[in-house]
Amino acid sequence: MSPMNNYHEEEALGKGYDARLMKRLLAYARPYWAVILACVVLLLFITGAELARPFIIKIAIDDYIAPGPMVVWDDGREPEEGIYYQGRVYVSQHLLSDKHPDRPRVQLLTYEGSYYLVDGYMEGADYTVERDGDELILDSEVGRFTAAPLDDDQYSTFRQPDRDALIRLALIYLGIISLGFGLNYLQIYLLHRTGQLIVYNIRHQIFSHLQQISLRFFDTNPVGRLVTRVTNDTEALNQMFTGVLVNLFKDLFMLLGIVIVMLQLNIQLALVSFSLLPVVAIATVIFRIKARDAYREVRVRLARINATLAENISGMRTVQIFNREKKKHQEFYEINKAHFRASFRELKVFAVFRPFIDLVYFLALALLIWYGGGNVIQGIIPFGVLYAFIQYVEMFFRPINDMAEKYNIMQAAMASSERIFQLIDTPADIKSPEKPVPAKIEGKIEFRNVWFAYNPGEWVLKDVSFTVEKGQTVAFVGATGAGKTSIINLISRLYDIQHGQILIDGVDIKEMDIKQLRQNIAVVLQDVFMFSGTIADNIRLNTSIDSRQIQQIAEAVDAHRFINQLPHTYESEVKERGATISAGQRQLLAFARALAFNPKILILDEATASIDTETEQVIQRAMKTISRGRTTLVVAHRLSTIQSADNIIVMHKGKVREMGNHQELLAGGGYYFNLYQLQYKDQELNQAKKAPD
Repeated sequence: MSPMNNYHEEEALGKGYDARLMKRLLAYARPYWAVILACVVLLLFITGAELARPFIIKIAIDDYIAPGPMVVWDDGREPEEGIYYQGRVYVSQHLLSDKHPDRPRVQLLTYEGSYYLVDGYMEGADYTVERDGDELILDSEVGRFTAAPLDDDQYSTFRQPDRDALIRLALIYLGIISLGFGLNYLQIYLLHRTGQLIVYNIRHQIFSHLQQISLRFFDTNPVGRLVTRVTNDTEALNQMFTGVLVNLFKDLFMLLGIVIVMLQLNIQLALVSFSLLPVVAIATVIFRIKARDAYREVRVRLARINATLAENISGMRTVQIFNREKKKHQEFYEINKAHFRASFRELKVFAVFRPFIDLVYFLALALLIWYGGGNVIQGIIPFGVLYAFIQYVEMFFRPINDMAEKYNIMQAAMASSERIFQLIDTPADIKSPEKPVPAKIEGKIEFRNVWFAYNPGEWVLKDVSFTVEKGQTVAFVGATGAGKTSIINLISRLYDIQHGQILIDGVDIKEMDIKQLRQNIAVVLQDVFMFSGTIADNIRLNTSIDSRQIQQIAEAVDAHRFINQLPHTYESEVKERGATISAGQRQLLAFARALAFNPKILILDEATASIDTETEQVIQRAMKTISRGRTTLVVAHRLSTIQSADNIIVMHKGKVREMGNHQELLAGGGYYFNLYQLQYKDQELNQAKKAPD
């Protein structure tokens, strides 16, 4: 049996990641590989822009906001442009490629609101201050230095290059932010557009495939399940393509980039920052296992809620008629409560993982501040480096924190793809042959020893044989379950027979092109399906006829009278399933639809079974109109409607019991005679009950 016929879709979830399924999914992305590659390249530049931001701030802090030592040169001998002051040139050490350890160094100092130039560099060491007139005497563990006072103009002269550099850095920072914004916009636009195109193609393939599958498949699969495949499951794939697949590259680029930059800045600080990564790895593995189990249970419970809702909403009329609201409410309460408990268990898994990762992040941050801060105080590393590390650690833990959401999306996508591929892999068991026999259909129908069963071994038709000549009207009668409607379904090849042959104009229908076959057959059912749209649309369907022809067709079947009374006549809106139109009116529209189709073979399946006598008379006239000049097959419940048929075939328990016209069958005194007697006895009793006392 096909998997689609024997599985509960939300329970068959499979793995959190399935390489086989992913390979099939990526096949849908292959036509857009250039765009996806462009998105990955854009992510590389976006990651570079994000990594550059803390580094620029680090440069601003260490080199310009909190400047280091300045190397002193005699005027004219400086290797780089510097600040000229009292006959000497002062060049910031960070500007020199060669540090020139033999040259004297000075530094700027702010003390009690005044500025000083120190004739040495204390490298962050502790010091004591003594005043000697306007100067300061600084006593530190690296030496004793004199600090000469600077007025505001002198200090401003020393700091002017730093101000200019900070303006340049600010402009660079702004440019990187703007570039990152533009690249992000372009990448998100391209990625989401591509994701929508991929999902569009998948939805189109699913819908096209559904149209090719036989009705046997739809008999065993609920409509709600199939709608979910085309909507919810494809949307889960869209989220995977746009939110996870390509963004995994960004996470990878970001993590690798942060590791490289941190190791370049300071190996010891980098190792301290990475010391808690084993804890993160263990927590991630545990979360993956717990989240998968919790997610599966939630999906199972949700499936049961959906199934219960669909069943109860569809059967609400029966529930209310038989006063079963309380019982159904209790059933739904239990199912809903089970879903709530499963959701709460899933919530606890996610509620532990995210805060735990946050806790590890804060521990890493505290460790970094403790170790790095001590090194800053001792002058081992600049403050800007510590600031950059704090920023990079936060950026490092961000994708790890997002892992929970990404893993959830990946699980949903794997489960959805499994169900979608199960549907796509369901074979279209009824299809046109590779080389169909060309045939001009005129209307002769022949059944030769036909055996048919919906389920193996449960025969609905048993060795059925009959012939309907072109232009004849043939009726099928019999008790419920006799096989009448099955014969109708088989002629249009909605199902395939197991044994025998069905021929039209001498050609086996299995050798004909299905489209050509069905173009020449129109069916009017007892329960007429109306599409949302207008009256004209429901008559026209896929035929190319104009408004004038539609009106002529409606007039021919007596439908124009009621249509003309509608507010917008032929442009009046039809609600879902024709809820605002009576059964008789839907039937007349079905006749108009059949006439617009202009078929060679017309099938009427219980077309007058559920309407009143007055409407039946109108429909009888319409039936005569549309059956004129066509081969007509009528499945009848009311024998009065088929007395004028050329031939009547009496079915009983899947076999042909009698054939003949009305008078011949009555004279035979068999099954037809008994049906006729029972039906008219019921009518006489009903008339007697209505007669006045």
